[in-house]
Amino acid sequence: MAQNSIKFALNHMVNPRWTPQQLIESAAEMGVGAVELRNDVGGNSIVDLDTASSAGQRARELGIEVLSINALYPFNIWNEERERQAETLAQWVHAAGGRGLVLCPLVDAESRASAEERKACLEQALTALDKVLGRYDLQGFVEPLGFPISSLRAKGEAIEVIHALNLSSRFSLVHDTFHHQGASESDVFADMTGLVHISGLEDPDVTFEGMLDEHRVLVSTQDRLDNVGQLKRLLSGGYNGYVSFEPFAASVHQQKNPVAALRDSMAFIQHQLG
Repeated sequence: MAQNSIKFALNHMVNPRWTPQQLIESAAEMGVGAVELRNDVGGNSIVDLDTASSAGQRARELGIEVLSINALYPFNIWNEERERQAETLAQWVHAAGGRGLVLCPLVDAESRASAEERKACLEQALTALDKVLGRYDLQGFVEPLGFPISSLRAKGEAIEVIHALNLSSRFSLVHDTFHHQGASESDVFADMTGLVHISGLEDPDVTFEGMLDEHRVLVSTQDRLDNVGQLKRLLSGGYNGYVSFEPFAASVHQQKNPVAALRDSMAFIQHQLG
């Protein structure tokens, strides 16, 4: 994939004020080929089969791919409740014509689980999710979260378990540029990456260890996360999937013209990639 042919997508977090239909219509307006729906954006969330089906219908009408519903949390604490949630979300992804389900691990400062216990939990969850997702022919997008209190920070840990279980056809990684930097991980694992999330950090007073979702903005000239460098490494490593904007900052969500802001960020990234 040539670096100048990057494929952008819009995660619903770019503007939670939009309905799913407006997200899809905005993607079409911008010439962006795919979206990620969410179950955590208040009144505009996917909440049942009807909202999922309606979003999927609009996406098909406009030729927009639904990449995922974001997300099952905490996917690596497996129990009967999580199994019910996974089954429900899988049904919604299927109804929307989506490709897969984003899987986010537990983030908990009170957790005292050992590395062995965390690995066992991950193995249990992935084994069970293989069956759930398999019923609908869906992918599982495992997203390590780089926060210091995350139960799964490093992509390498996830890959080790996925390979050990022989489940690389079912599960791939989300490379999130924010969490990659937060985890201080060097390898990008392009061959195991199924989806990329991008957002920027500009605040000079926030450390990589201390940064939170609320600091995540669109990628610009002030970016401290080396989004462009990370994308170059992924693309040169053979990644040819979508790069999805996922900013959480209120300043982004309150933009008067979110489409223009997104276009500016896209243009900046394209220019830097050459």
